[in-house]
Amino acid sequence: MIILNVTNLNTLPYLKFQADNIFTGTEMLGSNSVLITDEKGIIEDIIDKKDAGENIQKHVGIISPGFINCHCHLELSHLKGVIPEHTGMVDFILQILEKRASPQELIQDAIEKAEAEMIANGIVAVGDICNTTNTINQKKKGNIYYHNFIEISGFVPQSAQERFDAGLDIYNEFATHFPNNSTLVPHAPYSVSNDLFELLSDTSKNKISTIHNQESKEENEFFEQGIGDFTRLYKVLGIDISFFESQHKTSLASIAHHLTKASKTILAHDTFTSSSDVEILKSISGNTKTQFYFCICVLANKYITRSFPNQALFEKNLSNIVLGTDSLASNHTLNLLTEIEFMKNKFSTLSDVDLLRFATNNGASALGIENKYGSFKRGKQPGIILIDKYLKSPKSLISTK
Repeated sequence: MIILNVTNLNTLPYLKFQADNIFTGTEMLGSNSVLITDEKGIIEDIIDKKDAGENIQKHVGIISPGFINCHCHLELSHLKGVIPEHTGMVDFILQILEKRASPQELIQDAIEKAEAEMIANGIVAVGDICNTTNTINQKKKGNIYYHNFIEISGFVPQSAQERFDAGLDIYNEFATHFPNNSTLVPHAPYSVSNDLFELLSDTSKNKISTIHNQESKEENEFFEQGIGDFTRLYKVLGIDISFFESQHKTSLASIAHHLTKASKTILAHDTFTSSSDVEILKSISGNTKTQFYFCICVLANKYITRSFPNQALFEKNLSNIVLGTDSLASNHTLNLLTEIEFMKNKFSTLSDVDLLRFATNNGASALGIENKYGSFKRGKQPGIILIDKYLKSPKSLISTK
């Protein structure tokens, strides 16, 4: 990956980019189109080659807006290669809890390197899960846009206020530096009590939220029948779940009524989300202003459970699908093109335009940053990357800074 300094690209007032294809964020244009920007990468226009004049930079591949990674755990980057693959969800969670503590110097070095990897892979904006303040110093450098999702968990109802207050302390530290792009959010249906959901629901009103959703079959099994491997998780953690009563519904159906106040909610993973689950969310959206997005993290799912979303999830929800890498604890790389390449082979009905749209325009919409990122529209500054025509090897032609 080569990062090119904009000031070295051209000394003229406008920069002109041509390639085999230009992906605008929503559609693919052919080789006769030329993208025009100013020297800072702010989009001016897309015009026909015959009207573009001289000094056109010609490239082989696909020119695209920068990528949006809607689900990441930057603070877990020091766990790369630490947790073995294919442990299953419960043992993966237990190992995260056991091994995440490390010297701060190691954690900060891994965070810096992981962010550099994302930049090198054409990622310009990230929805990042935060359980600590460890990423604040790196994010203050402004290399990438982050929406910080400060995550809270606590399955025992009696601990709801205590857990909420502890999360609020972390949130306040983020909000000091990033007041417009930090949100308190629930971790997952199996780790948040109804009482804690209620506290979080009030704080998420009209904001962007996220939640881990149906990442394993055991999650649904627990909510539908009150049995399965998640009962082992609570036993190992010493959590008394005698209060829990199964509603004989999927995990999402059991907690969906708590997701009605946020303006947008990104559901991460969705590996075992059914058509009936989707219909429940559509009903909520019809009765409220909440928009739901399904964030697919296929390589993390492969790493942990070797399970993948049902292809039917994509059929009627193309405008609501976004992509994430998850963390380096559950992935070998923070590279959305690697995710795209895998999905291209796994889900035959998805076109190149669909996949690139998930990583650009849809992602910007989900994070509420479509005024700057995600597409080549006049006035935006989305970053410009060059992708190999086989959807591999992104190269940044122009940054967002």
